[in-house]
Amino acid sequence: MSPHTILTVLAHPDDESFGMGGTLALYASRGADVYLLCATRGEAGSADDRHLQGFESIGQMREAELRCAAGILGLKGTYFLGYRDSGMPGADDNSHPQALIQQPIEEVAARIVHYIRTLKPDVVLTFDPIGGYRHPDHIHIHQATVLAFEKARDASFYPEAGPPYAPAALYFHTISRTFLKFAVQLLRLFGKDPSRWGQNGDIDLAAIAAVDFPTHVRIDIRSVLDKKEAASDCHSSQGGGQMRRGLTGKILRLFGNYETFMQAYPPVQPGRQRIKRDFFEL
Repeated sequence: MSPHTILTVLAHPDDESFGMGGTLALYASRGADVYLLCATRGEAGSADDRHLQGFESIGQMREAELRCAAGILGLKGTYFLGYRDSGMPGADDNSHPQALIQQPIEEVAARIVHYIRTLKPDVVLTFDPIGGYRHPDHIHIHQATVLAFEKARDASFYPEAGPPYAPAALYFHTISRTFLKFAVQLLRLFGKDPSRWGQNGDIDLAAIAAVDFPTHVRIDIRSVLDKKEAASDCHSSQGGGQMRRGLTGKILRLFGNYETFMQAYPPVQPGRQRIKRDFFEL
């Protein structure tokens, strides 16, 4: 594999491992320069006191967890945009003046443009349009990344960030709808409520499964699955490791060998059926 550069733009520590961690580890293992841009330090995440020992704040602890995961995944660089975690919809954190969702999209995009022009990625990765599971920060950073991808080539946009640069491709990480629909049915079969899934019961799997995105790239991560799991374990305060236990763990093992992406740019020709196995496959 010839050297490539990938920039991933996400919202919180743990997004990189729980979501597309296998893909990031795979390309890093193949020699690509893989960078992560994280919008916040996950300050609104809940954590038991035992996880906070030795740390002054939740944000400091979660940054340390992210640094741990980044080392395992083989990321070349990890950067923070410096915003604050907004929390889930309706949380008090939504209205914090530094919360990510309180920041204008163009301002966030300008910060992302700085990294695009500095790191010069071939490929940019971010969340799908609903942010995976409708987290407001995920949706906000998705919108800002899309705008930054478009504006990075425009010399008149944020000129102090450096000369214009145009990445070759933009992809959105998606959650397999086959997996989601299966998970919904299985949870119901076991008497669980799929509309109250996750560590805090604040994720509506049934509603998410009803939204379908096309799959243009399917990455086989079996060769680096151990790295993805080890990186996830770094995020112990957010349930890393625990997710592989019980019913959730069984579901994840059934569908955990591949990660899927939707190609946002270049535009996909209507009617194209072939699913690529690599971002750089023509």
